[in-house]
Amino acid sequence: MEEDMEEGQSQKGRLKCCLSCLTGIPYPSLIATILLYVGVALFCGCGHEVLTGTVTILQNYFEVVRNPADALDIFTLIDTAKYVIYGIAAAFFVYGILLMVEGFFTSGAIKDLYGDFKITTCGRCVSVWFIMLTYLFLLSWLCVATFTMLPVYCYLNIWDICKNATTLEDTSLCLDPRQYRIVPLTESKMVCAGSEKFYKMCESNELNMTYHLSICTLAGAVAVVLAMVSLFPTKVWQVKMFLILAVYRSAPFS
Repeated sequence: MEEDMEEGQSQKGRLKCCLSCLTGIPYPSLIATILLYVGVALFCGCGHEVLTGTVTILQNYFEVVRNPADALDIFTLIDTAKYVIYGIAAAFFVYGILLMVEGFFTSGAIKDLYGDFKITTCGRCVSVWFIMLTYLFLLSWLCVATFTMLPVYCYLNIWDICKNATTLEDTSLCLDPRQYRIVPLTESKMVCAGSEKFYKMCESNELNMTYHLSICTLAGAVAVVLAMVSLFPTKVWQVKMFLILAVYRSAPFS
């Protein structure tokens, strides 16, 4: 009988411990971190493949060649953009980890140490710092999402020209990379409907994959923006509640 009672109390203790752990999880930070990782993975992975596909299309169908190593051209910009993508992936991997740590640090995960609804001064400073950092990242990713619309727009135009050229007869449609400032204005790299390269490009897997991956890249950037937007009010609310509770606890009562 006593063993059954001890076993029941042990089960209640384990259940209470599990519930305490679940209540200490910062769910808003967790959801925002998952959305952040998904968005960054989409943006970096698909963006890298879009840049690689763009190089293939320019070299195979528009016959754009690399300039000497000391000259700035579209291929140098693409290589630089790839390194920027590597940096973004590494930086936001670390930021996501810090985000979860900060979420635990400023939530109920420290209740057992400092009591209910309490937080250290260091925790308040970290929360304010994360608010400023998240706000800067939000503005940065809004610019990134806007810039990511440009390749989607370019490939959408190419896709429409290919579609119209294959469905309409006696059309004189041309693709000129100079209108996108990909090549200098003095070079003529046009590919017009009726040529063999034009139809090979329109039917190629490179164009199909690059177009759809550019849309996925934009979706990843939008997902990161949504993660930042969902995270920013949460952090502001946390700091506001900390200040209110601090004033409440320090106020004298008769």
